[in-house]
Amino acid sequence: MLFVVRFFPEIIIKTRQVRRRMIRVLRRSLRTRLTVIDEAISIIGEWDNLEIRTEISDPVILERIMMLLAHTPGIAAVMQVRKCPLPDLDGILELARVCYGPLLQGKTFAVRCKRQGVHPYNSMDVERFVGAGLMKGYGARGVNLDHPEVEVKIEIHHDEMFVVERTVKGLGGYPLGTQDGVLSLISGGFDSAVSSYLCIRRGLITHYCFFNLGGREHELAVKEVALYLWLKYGASHRVKFVTVPFEGVVEEIVTKIGKTQMGVVLKRMMLRAADRVAGFLKLEAIVTGECVAQVASQTIANLAIIDRVTDKLVLRPLITSDKQEIIDLARQIGTEEFSRHVPEYCGVISVRPTTRARLPRIEAEEALFNFEVLETAIQNIEIQMIDRVIEGVGNKAVKVEEVAAPENGVVIIDIRHPEEEEACPLVLPVDVQAAVEKIPFYELRTRFSDLPQGRQYLLYCDRGIMSRLHASHLRDAGYEQVAVYRPTDIG
Repeated sequence: MLFVVRFFPEIIIKTRQVRRRMIRVLRRSLRTRLTVIDEAISIIGEWDNLEIRTEISDPVILERIMMLLAHTPGIAAVMQVRKCPLPDLDGILELARVCYGPLLQGKTFAVRCKRQGVHPYNSMDVERFVGAGLMKGYGARGVNLDHPEVEVKIEIHHDEMFVVERTVKGLGGYPLGTQDGVLSLISGGFDSAVSSYLCIRRGLITHYCFFNLGGREHELAVKEVALYLWLKYGASHRVKFVTVPFEGVVEEIVTKIGKTQMGVVLKRMMLRAADRVAGFLKLEAIVTGECVAQVASQTIANLAIIDRVTDKLVLRPLITSDKQEIIDLARQIGTEEFSRHVPEYCGVISVRPTTRARLPRIEAEEALFNFEVLETAIQNIEIQMIDRVIEGVGNKAVKVEEVAAPENGVVIIDIRHPEEEEACPLVLPVDVQAAVEKIPFYELRTRFSDLPQGRQYLLYCDRGIMSRLHASHLRDAGYEQVAVYRPTDIG
């Protein structure tokens, strides 16, 4: 099978040197991720597009490859194509019949041809000839050039022909790693998840910083979000997840700071800590999910006061977004459902908050704050590689068994996001006699206790990282009958 990758248009208009560098980074990223699925996969091309060829014919694995490409920054579109030496017009029609004929029954269609090179015909000649041929024998309802139900896509590049069987829109943006690293402050809610995604999409290597205000459950929920974003959009580059224990800081603010100033002071304390963390990681920018006037601390006046505590560049990708726009994008990228269930811990300490903080008042309030508490929090940060966030949730390490060949009678719980599960359904080997339940990972904590507790449960996800995280959490909570299903043919 052949996949053709089209680059994000902004890459193409870069200077020759920059364009080559970006494409080189993209190829390296794709090789890192695709060889996990198929060690023999080939990636060729370096200027107009990339051609990705695999000998695998399993439709489930091919769909995984297609979805991985579609979720990789720097790619505008992914086409599943048939490639062959350029035949004459009759040969072009025959290939179009094979690929598209069965799809035309009762539908309108249009033929689109793109052509490069010197040929005895132009693109319109090809479209007319193929369109007339497809109208015969396939029951098409007619030709509709403006809004066809089926688009017959043909590309001719000099002496080669591509028949596009399927096209999937890509993320766009710049290849991950072509821009510098940033530290994204992530709370697990809609805003911080979406702002982190937008940074990844723009090619920024996005590390995560989490201020733990709500204990172990809060930590697990936020690690879910960060891990999901990394696995789906950024797994070509390993990044760090930093946990800052902030309960003591919140307690100090609640007991020492005036109620109307608490929100601004808390954000200033977070930014001070983030500045230090960014320094540890040698990062020059901090990313937040704030947007103008969404809450009291996010007015222009308050943001200006908040930013005074750091010399780092503070990026706010959502600064002029509407809340509904943010939620819509969260739905599109797959974070909406579990962000919806993460409590907004920052909001619990705000009582009639100021919308126009004054620096002298804030500095007077902070003079009452014991900065040793903040220093203690910074000294006790935990830094983990994102694929090791399973460790450190809870008070003890929990060993999780991985099972490749389940015994009869077990229940396998597919915890993948519904979008991933639908695209690549879990198919068990014929010798595995097990029931399969579908419970998305963001619902597992609340639904698992309702399952019959006398059975063994194996959690499944594509790479095994999310399933190990949740199995560890459930075993730590006392559910000893939980392990991970890790079939040997999964990369």
